[in-house]
Amino acid sequence: MDSDLSIEFVKEGDIVNAGLAQPDARLFYDHLRMIIGETGSSPPQTWQKISQELLRPEHPYHLHQLMYYSTYRTWDIATQGPPIAWIPTPEIASQTNCGRLMERRGYELLGQKYRDPIQSFSDFQRFSVEYREKYISIALNEMGVVFNQQPHCILDTSDNNLPGGQWLPGAVFNVAECLLAAKPGRPDSSTAIVYRNEGEDDLPVRKVTLGQLRANVSRVTNALDALGFQKGDAIAIDMPMNLHAVTAYLAIVLGGYIVVSIADSFVASEIEVRLRVAKAKAIFTQDIICRGGKTLPLYSRVVQAQAPRAIIVPANGKVSSLKLREGDMLWDDLLAQANHLSRPDEYVAVLQPIEAYMNILFSSGTTGEPKAVPWTQHTPLRCALDGWAHLDLKFGDVLCWPTNLGWMVGPMILAASFMNGAALALYNGSPLGRGFGKFVQDAKVTRLGTVPSLVRTWKGSGCMANLDWSSIRSFGSTGETSSVDDDLWLSGRARYKPVLEAIGGTELGGLYLGGFMLQPQAFAAFSIPGMTMEFVILDDFSKPYPDDVVCTGELALYPISFGASSTLLNADHDKIYFEGMPYFKGRQLRRHGDIFQRFPGGFYKAHGRSDDTMNLGGIKASAIEIEQVCNRAHECIQETAAIAVQPPGGGPEELVIAVVLKETMEKLDTTELRKTFSSILMSNLNPLFKVRGVAVFPDFPRTASNKLLRRILRIECAKVLYPPRRSKL
Repeated sequence: MDSDLSIEFVKEGDIVNAGLAQPDARLFYDHLRMIIGETGSSPPQTWQKISQELLRPEHPYHLHQLMYYSTYRTWDIATQGPPIAWIPTPEIASQTNCGRLMERRGYELLGQKYRDPIQSFSDFQRFSVEYREKYISIALNEMGVVFNQQPHCILDTSDNNLPGGQWLPGAVFNVAECLLAAKPGRPDSSTAIVYRNEGEDDLPVRKVTLGQLRANVSRVTNALDALGFQKGDAIAIDMPMNLHAVTAYLAIVLGGYIVVSIADSFVASEIEVRLRVAKAKAIFTQDIICRGGKTLPLYSRVVQAQAPRAIIVPANGKVSSLKLREGDMLWDDLLAQANHLSRPDEYVAVLQPIEAYMNILFSSGTTGEPKAVPWTQHTPLRCALDGWAHLDLKFGDVLCWPTNLGWMVGPMILAASFMNGAALALYNGSPLGRGFGKFVQDAKVTRLGTVPSLVRTWKGSGCMANLDWSSIRSFGSTGETSSVDDDLWLSGRARYKPVLEAIGGTELGGLYLGGFMLQPQAFAAFSIPGMTMEFVILDDFSKPYPDDVVCTGELALYPISFGASSTLLNADHDKIYFEGMPYFKGRQLRRHGDIFQRFPGGFYKAHGRSDDTMNLGGIKASAIEIEQVCNRAHECIQETAAIAVQPPGGGPEELVIAVVLKETMEKLDTTELRKTFSSILMSNLNPLFKVRGVAVFPDFPRTASNKLLRRILRIECAKVLYPPRRSKL
């Protein structure tokens, strides 16, 4: 929605037309006039006061839109950057982790240019880049990380075969033990997990203390040992991210095994390839998934994937009449394996070097088989560092982020919350409805993570009306491109707390660009590179633009990155991430493949991928993988191309299938073809992949070397979903 009115010309009648009743509109208008008189010609200050003092979550959303767009009616994004949506106060800054550190050590770290946490935050980020080793040492100390054997140094760059360097060489520890350890300010009696099952919305939230969690994890690890698994064995998890899944994850790592992360939405063929690539010896799963009032099969998919020994958690807590394969067992039967021990709820962690694998995740690329990305023990430390600096997690916080252990956000928030003393909030059910929102209210969530398509669903259904989200201190948003309208709605649910955008990668173990509590934030925009992260934006000739130039291009990362991968299990790491990349500051840049626009004032916006990878519903998907399925959808199809189209106003990418038909075939109805594509993708790849449109071409545009011109196809496919408006003349 754009407003034709500037804020100073908004009348009482406009407020009524936006949905506010007459008596309330008069009071609202009087307060608005007072704010305009106080803030004068400064739109950011005007919006700050309107959002913090005047607008309320219960006000009609059209009124929120009217206030925001009228305030910024004359704002020029091209010269001023995205409109400011939230401004930190000195009080807020002094309560953040980075703010407190800078107040204590600002002059020591930054010298005479230090002013205060807000004015000096950009300098602090640059300090974390120029002095990565010192920053990481400080931050690890702030989080209370303890190594059983200290590293020789923070960073060793002597090995030319490791472009990203070797981090914390010589360190020996167990990261799960660190996550479960009590420490000053975080006793065993503190809450580690709060959770609720779908359908129990009127019951109190359940809580698990740190001591209870450690005991539960220890019992599972003892049981795995009793079953005869060997240290270093890969054990998969394919189930919703609930209490049992988190317990299993920590137990696997505590015992020196390796977690294989599989999203619970995958069909059998996708489960099979991940189990095979990772050489998994067992799998944790559920009999069924109960979500949104529906029951979906899971154990049967695991069986169809010919998975190894399965450990099954009954979804409803009751033992069903499920027929198990020989060798498979229920969760309670697993726990009974530890009954012979005198102390089954205690376990001495298996200590391992920092470079030991602890988790295998999968990231789709431009090949048909998903890339297997091994996380070493230093990757969850990177997740925790991002939690400390970006999410500003600390003891007393409650972090909720509906996701799955099959995607990097799942292991990321697990490490970020436990390492920083925050409680992890888990809703065992669908996050799409009011039940999830009520859980956020009742659990008193302070940090709520989202995916833009999820926010759009909430906004469209109105399911979160009249819920009290006042405990929220900030929102996180990742996985897809956000839109201003969706962020405006989301921020307004908690009386305009900031929406901190974040973007990273499975192979990076953290974010490379985000929003921070110590900077003004703009809706659907990123404000600064992540701590210790450095990148450049490349022009069409692969030359880096200067840091202060407004531009659009492919983003490439400086390779020295704490937490980033250095190998892949089933692909050539150097070829995928480094081959053909230019050099910068004496080192070859690391490919990431995202297109970004840099605005005046240092803000950034994402514009999708530069390669054949797309983002669908927060899931990175390979275009080639989708095309291989769609090519088999109908006998009339000669060729398909999977194209991600971004809505004109921003927001999550939408899938259009471009099609070339065989010459001898009659013209097909594109509506029926769209349904066919959706059905086959849901059955063969992922039920979350939905085709929004079909575009038929006589031939696909290609380069002289026969490479598909996806940029041209994207423009044409966008016209199918969003036809150009006709002139009224």
